[in-house]
Amino acid sequence: MTGRTAQTFAPPVVEAYSWLEGKDFSQRALINVSQAAPVAPPPAPLRAHMAKVIEEDDTHLYGAVLGLEPLRAELARHSSSLYQGQVTTEQVAITSGCNQAFSAVVATLCRDGDEIILPTPFYFNHKMWLDMSGVRCGALPCQGDMIPDPAEAARRITERTKAIVLVTPNNPCGVEYPADVIQAFYDLAKSRGLALIIDETYRDFHSQSGPPHRLFEQEDWQDTLIQLYSFSKAYRLTGHRVGAVVTCETRLAEIEKFLDTVTICPSLLGQKAALWGLQNLGDWLAKERLEILARRQAIVDHFPTLTAKGWRLVGLGAYFAYLEHPFDISATELAKQLVEEAGVLALPGSMFLPEGDDCGRRHLRIAFANISAEMIVVLFDRMAQVSQ
Repeated sequence: MTGRTAQTFAPPVVEAYSWLEGKDFSQRALINVSQAAPVAPPPAPLRAHMAKVIEEDDTHLYGAVLGLEPLRAELARHSSSLYQGQVTTEQVAITSGCNQAFSAVVATLCRDGDEIILPTPFYFNHKMWLDMSGVRCGALPCQGDMIPDPAEAARRITERTKAIVLVTPNNPCGVEYPADVIQAFYDLAKSRGLALIIDETYRDFHSQSGPPHRLFEQEDWQDTLIQLYSFSKAYRLTGHRVGAVVTCETRLAEIEKFLDTVTICPSLLGQKAALWGLQNLGDWLAKERLEILARRQAIVDHFPTLTAKGWRLVGLGAYFAYLEHPFDISATELAKQLVEEAGVLALPGSMFLPEGDDCGRRHLRIAFANISAEMIVVLFDRMAQVSQ
């Protein structure tokens, strides 16, 4: 194949699932910590609402390309309150998932040969879309605490750079970028005439209460900031594909072209569910956040089981723990060995890095949001038994 899809790699989660083929987990259940998606259904009250609106005629029709206006308005109000800024309905679009929001934004920013800076390790679907769009990924390596350095980003900007991307809380590393670091990236992007794309898919599970940054307080934020969001994690609506982008009205007019061409409109059922969630599930979501934070604490409390075997906890937050293993083999080899010997499916760090970058050789990502605190103990006990 010679088309644009040939310019990128195969979907990493699909590859990881192929490692399970032919394996028997009847005696020891698989612990799947590979994918960052809720496996439980939406809460019962939301499902009841969805069952009701499925009977409404307009649920099955085309909707507005940029999404249901009541949902756009509610998200604008919610965002204005959370970030203590001013976001209007006209600055919000609803998309078929957050991945589509990213793809649409890139289409408005870049031509073939342009560049977008991604901190590495990156969210692999971002890199895949850049590859298929003919856009160069300007890698910004993160080391140590896995927080990207604005000064280093400034040194890597070229005449073809169009944007900088931040994902916080981060996927895959889990780290929460400090507000002052986010502000520094905003100031850098603004001073160089670039867009700052900030993907906050996991913001509902941030350990800090209150706004995670102050960017929406900037009077002219819409000239620089493009925010991405997903309802998938907050309300367990992964299969209904409902995301959002917040940006200036001029860019939304361009995004509308992309969305109309690709999906025409987001799912009406998913949008109605997201709207009801925003209006009615605040207390439920607050409890979900506390549960995720409890599991995060369980990682901290029980990680000494792995520390004693030479492992290191590199990053932690939201849905993810990012680990460094002590063995003289690649993370990919170790991930396959974990399936065989421990009944654990995790993703190697190499899946989140450019080809040829060996920094991920020692790293594994654990998506812990779908396992209980008790299962985290079992997970670490199993992993500790694997040796070289």
